[in-house]
Amino acid sequence: MVSPAGAPSVPAEPAVSVGPARPEDFPAIADLTVRVYVDGGLTGPGYTPELADVEGRATRAELLVARDADGRVVGSVALVLDGDFGEVTESDDEAAFRMLVVDPAVQGQGVGTLLVTTCLHRARAAGKRRMVLSTGPTMTAAHRLYERLGFTRLPERDWAPVPGIDLMVYALEL
Repeated sequence: MVSPAGAPSVPAEPAVSVGPARPEDFPAIADLTVRVYVDGGLTGPGYTPELADVEGRATRAELLVARDADGRVVGSVALVLDGDFGEVTESDDEAAFRMLVVDPAVQGQGVGTLLVTTCLHRARAAGKRRMVLSTGPTMTAAHRLYERLGFTRLPERDWAPVPGIDLMVYALEL
């Protein structure tokens, strides 16, 4: 194929879309989440049951998925607009997201950015004033993403859900 200017044209990258997860997506989300977190060395195997409990997560958060052009789940995030699943929220003005995952095969292609910006838009539309999140100290790629999107550290809100697991808090004013 040749473009009008005479240079060969390059096919566009397949589009990625973000939308609500469906129950039939839950097994793929569970597999992806466990692979990224546990197999990727971001957490220990003791966290596997919670990571794999997509059905439970979907009852406590708005579960979003990123799909490639073929409809395959290539990312997921749990957006928390209310309730205690956010764990790090301190007021009704705050939203949170948890368990952001992107398939290693498509990392670096903007899928994580798309998932986070979708969470930000949905939180603003819900009237939230701040997005907060917890992240582990070894999740440096995620830290770079958050900082690139304007999140700042809130070290005074760092916390430990269990002894030996220290989490860092980031926030973005909406």
